[in-house]
Amino acid sequence: MLQKLADVFHRQVLGMNRRNADVIYRNHTRKDFTVADDKVVTKQLLEPAGIPVPQTYAILHEIRELQEAWERIRQLADLVIKPANGRAGQKILVLKRTDDGWETPGGTHYSAGAIQRHIADIIYGTHASGAWDRAIVESRVVAHPFFRAIYEDGLPDVRVIAYEGTLVQAMCRIPTAASDGKANLHQGALGVRIDLETGRLGQGYNYEQYHPAHPDSGVRFAGRTMPAWDAVRAISLDVCDLVPLDYLGIDIVLDETQGPLVMEINARPGLEIQNVNRQGLREQLTALHS
Repeated sequence: MLQKLADVFHRQVLGMNRRNADVIYRNHTRKDFTVADDKVVTKQLLEPAGIPVPQTYAILHEIRELQEAWERIRQLADLVIKPANGRAGQKILVLKRTDDGWETPGGTHYSAGAIQRHIADIIYGTHASGAWDRAIVESRVVAHPFFRAIYEDGLPDVRVIAYEGTLVQAMCRIPTAASDGKANLHQGALGVRIDLETGRLGQGYNYEQYHPAHPDSGVRFAGRTMPAWDAVRAISLDVCDLVPLDYLGIDIVLDETQGPLVMEINARPGLEIQNVNRQGLREQLTALHS
């Protein structure tokens, strides 16, 4: 019986090759992907349309801009520094002001010089094999109390998968001690199923087993309903209307005061969400396209 269920799931699963050939690249040109691959372009598209995103403090294109921009940056109590073309959380630096500098959520201290070197590294493209990039400085998102009650450290996010303007699967990614506060499944975060209609959380998956409660805090999340779920759905659909991509992942964070904010969009979202939801995407997408 278990083997039969496994065989059915395998037939329903969307693999990487099929995703790339039949879904992602089928109807698009290279230019279509820019809006998702470049976080500056993403914000320039979403913000004027009224879609909520974290506030931008500065965008640095060249090293010579750093000295003037630093006079504004150094006044900020909380900030995030990220590359415009970063992948999988590379080079993202989250900082909070202290008496003698800044520190990360994990307690790592950063001096002014260290922050400036981090910005310079982004511009020089050290995270991207020498390709020049831009550094974005934006507001720090503080996790909603709903998520802090489950696990205090890090910033959880919501990943929504959409196809041809229809939302097909969703999960939230909750940091763990193993992921060092990062909402990245490959680094050990917990992927938790979200019912698309109700916002109700299911069990969490960490590549080893399914959990109804957080493995570190012990807090049970299965059965809880996410706040502002209707707003998350509406924002996701608005993004679909703006972005020239049939298939995309929309990453949304829930700020304690501002509510849902679009952190980024992804033209090639990972396929782990199928394991989290215990449902293959292949059958869902085929049904929508037929």
